[in-house]
Amino acid sequence: MINSAGDEGTIQVLLERLNQWRLPRALEMKERVDQGEKLSDHDIAFLNRVLEDSTQAQSLASKNPELQPLVDKLASLYSHITRKALENEQAS
Repeated sequence: MINSAGDEGTIQVLLERLNQWRLPRALEMKERVDQGEKLSDHDIAFLNRVLEDSTQAQSLASKNPELQPLVDKLASLYSHITRKALENEQAS
């Protein structure tokens, strides 16, 4: 259950952003790095924006524990992307 009306609106916006832009982009990046490609400057800028927003997501998840599994899965996805991208950079 969402703790406050303010959180509810913020969560709605973040979930829409996730579904429309961030998750499709992250999955596309995962596919590319899994195939051995490197991240572009745009990809890195995208990951930096995600990292900046992660503080807000963690704060919301701490107040709304039902969100924690989603936040954890997203963190794992982004961690995989960055770890694999680093491997790809080091391999070239």
